[in-house]
Amino acid sequence: MDTLTDVQAVAAEAFATLDTGRQIGPFSSRLSFFDLDDAYRVTAVVRKMRETAGSCPSDERLGSRIARFGPNTTYTNRSGDMFTIARCTTLRDRRNVPARGSREPRIEPEIVFKLAVVPAPGMGEGALLESIDWVAHGFEIVQSIFPGWKFSAPDTVAAFGLHGALLIGPRHSIAGHTEDWGRTLPTFEIDLKRDGTVVDHGRATNVLGGPVSALRHLIDILARGQINPPLAAGEIVTTGTLTRALPVSARETWTTELAGLALNGICVHFT
Repeated sequence: MDTLTDVQAVAAEAFATLDTGRQIGPFSSRLSFFDLDDAYRVTAVVRKMRETAGSCPSDERLGSRIARFGPNTTYTNRSGDMFTIARCTTLRDRRNVPARGSREPRIEPEIVFKLAVVPAPGMGEGALLESIDWVAHGFEIVQSIFPGWKFSAPDTVAAFGLHGALLIGPRHSIAGHTEDWGRTLPTFEIDLKRDGTVVDHGRATNVLGGPVSALRHLIDILARGQINPPLAAGEIVTTGTLTRALPVSARETWTTELAGLALNGICVHFT
């Protein structure tokens, strides 16, 4: 796919489908050629469409990025975009989430960062921690606009990283404690529970060796690209699922328990 018209057409179809509960056939199955470079161009157009449509009130607009890394993951999006805060695609400080309205939703426990300053490509993890404002534990709810979760990596990128919503738990300041966070963020473990029963166990190393490592990888990927902008101060980055992404249904309660990290588990109930 190498024409502006094709990029605009795919972007328009993706934009018209996102957040509607509808599903479409994967772009890769309908186009003679559709690769990651094409998909990143689509992502940039969809981002502008969402901004033009007013996805976020101007006083609440914060750029955010998804680093799509995790165990047993059949989809990878290394520079997708999503929007926060509550009235956008993110559910902030809510513990009851509608299961309806998303197609084949799944849940992903993740570590979330907010950047205090602009991070530089090639930063060591210690220096990168110094650029972070706060760290939090969160749930990302992902969805598939493609039936049966069957698609290619470029389809994932074009579908805005499969993002549905992000629930962010309590924020913890990094300042003054970078050594502690630097020691524990690469080594902690996590249990994911459905209705009180452990359904999966994860660890920090599932996301490219740890959440800070995943953030560094995202920064470097964006620096090498020419389509999507680099990270900026004030952006929120969620760094990938620590466990498998598991299907969710109404009337289920999902919780986490973390070991070896100064973050409490969180809870969400699907209505």
